[in-house]
Amino acid sequence: MLKNFQRIRYTVLLPPLVPLVICAVVALRNPVGLIAYAQGASDWILVHFDWLFSWSCTAYLLLLAVVYVSPLGRTVIGGAGAERLLTPWRWFAITACTTIATGILFWGIAEPIYHLSAPPPAGEAEPAEFALSTLFLHWTLTPYAIYTVGGLLFALGFYSHGQPFSLSTLLRPVFGPRVHVRAGAIVDALCLFALVAGMAAALGAGSLALSGGLSGYLGGAATGATPFRLAVIIGCIVAAFSVSAATGLQRGIRLLSNYNIIGFILLAAFVLLAGPLWETVQLAGRGLLDFADNFLARNLGIDPGIPAAWSHAWTSFYWANWYAWAPITALFLGRLARGYSVRRFIEVNLLFTSLFGAGWMVAFGGTALVLDGQSGGALTGALNAGGPEAVAYALLAQLPGLWFTALVFLVLIFLSYVTAADSNVSAMSALCMRDVGPHSAEAPVGMKLLWGITIGVTSWVLVSFAGLDGIRLISTLGGFPAMLLFLLGAVGLARLVWKSYRGGNNRAHQP
Repeated sequence: MLKNFQRIRYTVLLPPLVPLVICAVVALRNPVGLIAYAQGASDWILVHFDWLFSWSCTAYLLLLAVVYVSPLGRTVIGGAGAERLLTPWRWFAITACTTIATGILFWGIAEPIYHLSAPPPAGEAEPAEFALSTLFLHWTLTPYAIYTVGGLLFALGFYSHGQPFSLSTLLRPVFGPRVHVRAGAIVDALCLFALVAGMAAALGAGSLALSGGLSGYLGGAATGATPFRLAVIIGCIVAAFSVSAATGLQRGIRLLSNYNIIGFILLAAFVLLAGPLWETVQLAGRGLLDFADNFLARNLGIDPGIPAAWSHAWTSFYWANWYAWAPITALFLGRLARGYSVRRFIEVNLLFTSLFGAGWMVAFGGTALVLDGQSGGALTGALNAGGPEAVAYALLAQLPGLWFTALVFLVLIFLSYVTAADSNVSAMSALCMRDVGPHSAEAPVGMKLLWGITIGVTSWVLVSFAGLDGIRLISTLGGFPAMLLFLLGAVGLARLVWKSYRGGNNRAHQP
């Protein structure tokens, strides 16, 4: 026990932990004042740096395309003889389930109905087409490029170049080995705060979706997400992912993700086939064309038909939220990649996950849009009456077997967040410990429990007293420092590509 206390990096653990505890206490005493302060900070970030969120995400796509075709793309992470941790299927299952969390389950159905009822002004596509096109924008290539850049940098540094288990490893190609001494703890502490913000926001969305489902089962309609009900739901989720995290990567996460991805695929196939299939496919085709036609302009935030206020409320929120998760997710995804080539890493983390996300959005978002039109606005009515947490169950009510599909949906929400939180809590805990290497033991259970409880309390305070507005605020605040880290990391990845053309990298090929 004493040895574990001596291994703790207190300069990483305490800087993000203490402010989070203070904010939770303040929120209980004066939630209105705290949210007002956070709103001011969030607005300042969006006014001054909204363009940087958009342009940086787009630049990552171009950078990854260059990496893919470069000599660096042939490099095997960990060296030519590196042993793979996971089979290709398990690698994809863990990657997909740990990066989407509850997002596609909650926002993948609620968001298109928001867009359908209040689309941007003239000049854009027909509302349903615009709504589905926007889902593709927010949940496919662009956001996954953030994760892929960070994960690839960490994998190369950790396995191929012997760098420490620290987020400063992402900066080593730019600043050299001195970055670990002078900035390592600062970078890790900032990113821990960013991740707690992102995880709390996702847990808040998941708890609202679960509350909406329970309302339907218990009361027949959305009865409201009370603080007590949210506390019970969040407590159960925290307990589950803490127990799973304690079992380690090769047991808990691998098992959960396998069940999770199978459940995702089966439920999406049912919704697509049981719904208005032909109309949904036609809408998907039109939405995909609109997505392709406006991809660059909307990514860069220069589409003249998109007002700044709308962009801040939706697209900037998503980029910030993905950024908030990205640093610690990079550690986890990079840790899985040993023995695979750089090109395969890009395929799995960018292309395959994007295709999976697009398929889900067609099945759920597309079906929701078509059914809302055919039912005279039943889903829009559910959104207005019961909030976004009620929309998913209004969708399932239009299909056969509501009692069973709603139960499956509830279970998937629970498993989805548990799987994602499991992976990130494991990475966060390892970040707070010394001497974590490619073959060393994971962080102690006590550290994982500490971060699990911190995330749970933060999320409960946030969603109970600030609702969806609080989720958006904390995502923006958490994503900003992470964006700065990844911009520097992208410069380092570009330098590695340049060195690969000059023969300065390991060119071992994947067997």
